[in-house]
Amino acid sequence: MNMSPLYLSLQISILATCIVMITGIFLARLLSVRTFKGKLVIESIIMLPMVLPPTVVGFGLLFLFGKNGLFGGLLLNWFDFQLIFTWYAAVLAAVVVSFPLMYQSAAAAFQKHDRNLEHAAYTMGASKRKVFWTISLPLAWPGILAGIVLSFARALGEFGATLMIAGYIPGKTDTLPLAIYFSVEAGDNEQAFIWVILMLSFGFLAIYWLNRWNGKNSIGFNKK
Repeated sequence: MNMSPLYLSLQISILATCIVMITGIFLARLLSVRTFKGKLVIESIIMLPMVLPPTVVGFGLLFLFGKNGLFGGLLLNWFDFQLIFTWYAAVLAAVVVSFPLMYQSAAAAFQKHDRNLEHAAYTMGASKRKVFWTISLPLAWPGILAGIVLSFARALGEFGATLMIAGYIPGKTDTLPLAIYFSVEAGDNEQAFIWVILMLSFGFLAIYWLNRWNGKNSIGFNKK
């Protein structure tokens, strides 16, 4: 049995999750503590992939990173590198569609915790960096962790945008969702069923663990 779709999907999802975790936390923290003109426009753009069909997102990425696209042309001319139809393109698609979940969770977590603790630390001479690592991030961690889990699950299940920008190349871009679709197209329902069971298992475990973890923290908080 060819297990490359499973290994490739895990590789892409883990890398995409790491990227959205770092960028999502940074951007959520930056926008949560600042108010400026145009902030709502920026946040609306960030959340767009959540409401757009994946094929529309994929077309936009193809338009930007294709051979004649703005960024695709630069990559090709400057580095002789073509992004589309590679596993890097699958990572890009996973990052774009999962980023809103990470950002939304992190932004809500940063806005929810008690800011008086941060102000107290500032008055005692703590730097912004120290306050972030020792107060802000630990207090927001439950919400951030939820965003990480949801982002991973979303990246693992990405289909439409991946198909548009990465295509289906066996052994190269054949992620689990694509493998399911093309297995059904080829009449190999047994293989598709195995992949579906794996996807259901990953999704169920992610949601179950997240709900259980949140439940334990809620109980501990209520006891306090």
